[in-house]
Amino acid sequence: MQETRIQDRGEAGTIDPAEAPGEKAPVLEARIRGGVAAELRHDSAAKHVTGTARYLDDDPEPPGMLQVFIAMSRHAHARIVSMDLSAVEAAPGVVTVLTAADIPGQNDYSPVFGDDPIFPTDKVEYVGQPLFAVAAETIHQARAAAKLARADYEALPHAVDFDAALAAADAAGEDLLPPHEMRKGDADAVLGRAGRRVRGRLEMGGQDHFYLEGQIAYALPGEDGDVLVRSSTQHPSEVQHNVAKMLDVPDHAVTVEVRRMGGGFGGKESQPALFAAVCALAAHKTGRPAKCRLDRDDDMEMTGKRHEARIAYDLAFDADGRVEAAAFDHLIRCGYSRDLSGAIADRAMFHADNAYALPAARITSRRLKTHTVSNTAFRGFGGPQGMLGMERAMDRAAFELGLDPLDLRKRNFYPAEGAETTPYGMPVTDSVIGEIVEELEETSNYRARREAVKRFNEGNPHLKKGLALTPVKFGISFTTTHLNQAGALVHVYKDGSVALNHGGTEMGQGLFTKVAQVVAEEFQIDVTHVKITATTTAKVPNTSATAASSGSDLNGMAALNAARTIKDRLIAYACERYQVPREQVVFLPNRVRIGNQEKRFRDLVGEAYLARVSLSSTGFYATPGISYDRETASGKPFYYFAYGAACSEVVIDTMTGENRLLRVDILHDVGRSLNPALDRGQIEGGFVQGLGWLTTEELWWDGAGRLRTHAPSTYKIPTANDRPDDFRLALWTKGENRAETIFRSKAVGEPPFMLAISAFSALTDAVIAAGKGRRFPEALDAPATPERVLAAVNEVRG
Repeated sequence: MQETRIQDRGEAGTIDPAEAPGEKAPVLEARIRGGVAAELRHDSAAKHVTGTARYLDDDPEPPGMLQVFIAMSRHAHARIVSMDLSAVEAAPGVVTVLTAADIPGQNDYSPVFGDDPIFPTDKVEYVGQPLFAVAAETIHQARAAAKLARADYEALPHAVDFDAALAAADAAGEDLLPPHEMRKGDADAVLGRAGRRVRGRLEMGGQDHFYLEGQIAYALPGEDGDVLVRSSTQHPSEVQHNVAKMLDVPDHAVTVEVRRMGGGFGGKESQPALFAAVCALAAHKTGRPAKCRLDRDDDMEMTGKRHEARIAYDLAFDADGRVEAAAFDHLIRCGYSRDLSGAIADRAMFHADNAYALPAARITSRRLKTHTVSNTAFRGFGGPQGMLGMERAMDRAAFELGLDPLDLRKRNFYPAEGAETTPYGMPVTDSVIGEIVEELEETSNYRARREAVKRFNEGNPHLKKGLALTPVKFGISFTTTHLNQAGALVHVYKDGSVALNHGGTEMGQGLFTKVAQVVAEEFQIDVTHVKITATTTAKVPNTSATAASSGSDLNGMAALNAARTIKDRLIAYACERYQVPREQVVFLPNRVRIGNQEKRFRDLVGEAYLARVSLSSTGFYATPGISYDRETASGKPFYYFAYGAACSEVVIDTMTGENRLLRVDILHDVGRSLNPALDRGQIEGGFVQGLGWLTTEELWWDGAGRLRTHAPSTYKIPTANDRPDDFRLALWTKGENRAETIFRSKAVGEPPFMLAISAFSALTDAVIAAGKGRRFPEALDAPATPERVLAAVNEVRG
């Protein structure tokens, strides 16, 4: 079915520009060019690769633009005894110095809890925390002036790692956020009498977003205290609200715009509000435009990461290898403030089962404070941590039970029929994981390769291979229910061209292209007739963040509803004008059949305009039927689940710990794809980013709380060389969302990230082979850097 839809809509790279609105001679095609399911390239792809795509720092600077530098704390935890900024204020080029005393409203940029001060007043709580800001004529003057500050501090105890954070929390009698627990049945009782029981622990590190465009914002002061903020943010409305409360003005006095970001991955969801607020404060105080742009080192020190996690697991099995009960205890490192940690830690719990039906389960979570930057949203939003805990437990169980890990996994999948419930009480009625894994097992030639890996290992004393096939089941929706809403605005101009605006933001993932395809499909016009416009709070208010993989689901539906309203008006006009019943008004490619005559779309629109028909409409969409009660830890937090599977083959050098991913086979369910080309790009990119988290990207703080991996020289994201030479990726052709999503598609932003767990499991398999299958490498934590792989090899051989 999917291939037919793609063929009907054209192929990537073959779409010619359609008749531009305003041209004289119409060319009526047999199909529209670039509707839903067409493999269109990203709307800005050519601009990206030629360097002509305009990001915030490419905008021409207005006269008088100030450059803002934010001075940072060099202490992990200290009381501010005194601070003398007089020399800073007197430095060459300095126009103003900003501190908490300059803020007319609330000194806070937090998304929820009010515990993220823009500038501290009495103490600092991590190395890199903003202290004050300098606005000068040039960034070099601002940076030089900041070094002239004089401050005295009283050092306070600080906690950086899990053990110190636990000790501090236990001594204080409270964690940063209250603990949470999910229960299904009496897991502890089943575990207590289990005949086959597997216990262990896994620790996983954080991850820096490493977006190519760093944090940046600039503010333009307007009349009556208004301010226009252009921000590289995934959440324009949250930036708007935080700037407004900081300036003590209504939200309507602040407009936030963003055309595109050079990457976000969650790192531009809550934290851009800081830089927007600082710029807006400088503009408010001086009456001049102001820009704040971080360099890479400052960005990495100042902004949040993926949450580190330590997970203890305890599983009971019957004689056939089926899970009888499972218990998971999560410790989550949040950093110095709450940020979005509550929801992130909850999602780690929601995904502790991954794709496995657990008859009984207990999942607990503690959220700990450390004197490090506040961790924040990151692709997967806690889900990867929870799923990695389960997959490590399955690898360990397969080892202890003497089973092929894939066989153990398959015995415990959520069934396709029936309604097995998750540990939080949600029935899983759409499981296709068994089908997907069966197909990938065959197409990847898993069984034969398993034997080939065994033979290779028997004949190679120093190099060892590993192979693993792991599943993904990922819930789609914001677990904070009210965020599952979106708005859109569609204008149809009298020449038949269309302007599209919605609350989603473009960070390279192709959201704007997909939503434009939706509108083109509804009107049955070529996508070249649909103009994509920048996200702005002045057009669509109260937007949710572009996050939770819900961008196309929410904004696509909102745009569809707006377009459908206009389309219904056009139909009503045609019925009245030409005296035909509604069913005789049919939208065809670039034209409309009315009774037994046809008109170009643009001509019908022109007639409707003259007849005073409204050709503009808002659209709104709220995801139906979802809710979660935290008091009872039960509900339906997700509209549906996305599924996928990956098979990874790796090789390790047992002398050095160095390793490579040799081949990966991926089969992923995107439902009925809105754009297969973009979806494949998201899957491949998500996998590689997940591979980085699990193998190369290591964050390291020293004992003083200083981040020592704050540049590409010390922090290793995957490169083109880390991509396997043999990368096989397919969209599951049977995919069709059972939920009523936009054209029955499925979200694709976050789920592919967890496909990389297969590489981590394959590394575990290779280390086991290095010890000739005698021991399981309990010490192999993530990321599995060469140092950790080598230590694990020595462990299993010891």
